[in-house]
Formats: sequence, C-alpha cells, structure tokens
Amino acid sequence: MLGESLAKRGGLDVTLSLAGRTASPMPQAVAIRVGGFGGAGGLADYLLEQHIDALIDATHPYASVISANAAAAARQIAVPFVALRRPPWTAVEGDHWIEVRDTGAAVIAIGDEPRRVFVALGRNEVAAFAGAPQHHYLIRSVDPVDPPLPLPHVTYITARGPFSEADDRALLTAHAIDVVISKNSGGNAAYGKIAAARALGLNVIIVRRSAAPEAPAVETIEAAVAWLDHTLTSAAARGV
Repeated sequence: MLGESLAKRGGLDVTLSLAGRTASPMPQAVAIRVGGFGGAGGLADYLLEQHIDALIDATHPYASVISANAAAAARQIAVPFVALRRPPWTAVEGDHWIEVRDTGAAVIAIGDEPRRVFVALGRNEVAAFAGAPQHHYLIRSVDPVDPPLPLPHVTYITARGPFSEADDRALLTAHAIDVVISKNSGGNAAYGKIAAARALGLNVIIVRRSAAPEAPAVETIEAAVAWLDHTLTSAAARGV
C-alpha cells in the first residue's frame, strides 16, 4: 500500500485522508484524517494551512468526485500533484463480460428471469437491486448494508479482501451463482471473483469507470514514490 511504502521511505510527514465511507478502516502506517473537505476549495485551504508540499490522489477508481476535487485543488494553489490510477482489468479468453454504465443498467442487464446474483459492490451502491426482487442475491461488502434491502431473497456477507480465486470459486459454487456484478477496480485484491467466474463459465456484469480528470498519472505505487522523490528533490534544488 502507498502509505506503507511512504512510511518505509522515511523523512516524510505523511497524512492519509480517508473519505469515511468505511466504518472500520484498515490500520495504516502513517497518520490519517477522516472526512471530506467541502469540495476543491476546502481541500485547497487545507493544503495551504498544513503546508503540504505534494499531493497524491490514491482514491478508488470510482471516486470520481474526490479525484476531480483533488486535481482542481492542486491546480488552484500550484501544489505538485499526481494521480495513482490502477489500470482497469481487460477481458481475456474465457471471460463473458457485459459492460454497463452504472448499477441501474446492471440491474437491467440481469434480465427478467430469476437469477442467482453475486453482487460485489460498495454497500452504498446496492439500492437499485431492490427494483428487481425476483432474483436471489448474495451481496458482499466491507461494512453491513444498513438498512437491509427490501428483498425477499438476499444473503449478506461482510468481509474485507483480498479474496483468492479459489475462495471466490468456492463461494460462487456454494451459492449456485449464475451471474456476477462487479466494478472494474483493477489490481489483484478483488480479481478473484473475475477469475472464478471465468473458470465457472459465468457472465460478469461490469460497471464501467467514469472518465478520470485530466491530470498527471502513474499506475503503480513504485512509480508514485519515484514521482514524489523527484518532485521533492527538484523543489529542494530550486530552493523552494
């Protein structure tokens, strides 16, 4: 994780900002703050007040508003900025993907006939499935879905990844799942269900990412740390 890598680097005063959507965030190797800033302007004010020398946007690929605000705040006060963006997964031989624009479209893509559906989305993004009560749902999220959805056939699993292909294959088999719904998160931690669905010959309904804001970007933690080293070294050389 980025915070751990920066902590190991040393010589940095690092603050990791969390949106607060997860009730029990994972322990971190650096200082954390929780909660929003009040838009790009509020974030810009925070960066100035805290004398921040560089900003790395390492939010989830689907946190498009947060990413846009980070890029705008950095431009507003001319703080060096880079976005850490995991490359999306791409379909390979054996995958059966149906790509949709949002969760509402995902519900439609399931179809009218009753299906057994594994939903691997955030707890705040499952409300649309209440409009299709004919299906049997297995919903996995980091925090409990509260209140529960008004559905006659739903099972909830509260768990935090990473999830292996073997574990997800066993889960899908045990619940006789015939369609999976997922974001295209990229990376390895959440890929188990995609590989498991491929092995079982299941359809996967993929919710596409929104367009990312225009900004400098890297794809790996190592590249983000290298960018930071270069940025801070260049600033020191200029006497900034």
